[in-house]
Amino acid sequence: MNNLTETAKTGGKRMTTFGVIAIILGMLAMLAPGLTGISIAMLLGGLVVVAGILRMMWAFQSGSFGRGLLVFVIGGLNLLCGIALLAHPLFAAGVLTIVLAMYFIFDGVFEIVAGFGRMGDGGGWLLLSGIVSLLLGGMIWAQFPLSGAWAMGTLLGIKLFFVGLTMITGGSAVCSVATA
Repeated sequence: MNNLTETAKTGGKRMTTFGVIAIILGMLAMLAPGLTGISIAMLLGGLVVVAGILRMMWAFQSGSFGRGLLVFVIGGLNLLCGIALLAHPLFAAGVLTIVLAMYFIFDGVFEIVAGFGRMGDGGGWLLLSGIVSLLLGGMIWAQFPLSGAWAMGTLLGIKLFFVGLTMITGGSAVCSVATA
């Protein structure tokens, strides 16, 4: 039993430490949202390049020439898109901002509909979350293209900040339960 208590304490402390790191990263992302947004676009471009190369290599493993050719062409398309994202990170940030705004708008609409469907059973929170999502999507859309890189950086920073708070709370709870 003592080993389990020590493991829980260690895990709780580690979770708290990662929570503090997430909060620091979130604050840095909010302090430099443009740089963060461009970095996200470039990271995505790099990942798409790697995926394209891997897919092209995977094409040689296919059972038939036709299937292999199709997989190779799709991999080549992935590679070209990744290179385009890396070559034009501001354009990539703009496209990702449009996708982000549309996500918030659609998410808000669906949460509002779900909130009305569950009134009295946690539906109020869904309704509030839907309204906030709809407002965020509308604000990002209304300020496009100026909202490009900063929107992604700011939202990632806010998300990291709240994830960090959640991790600190969870880590503290685990430590206090293990100590009791």
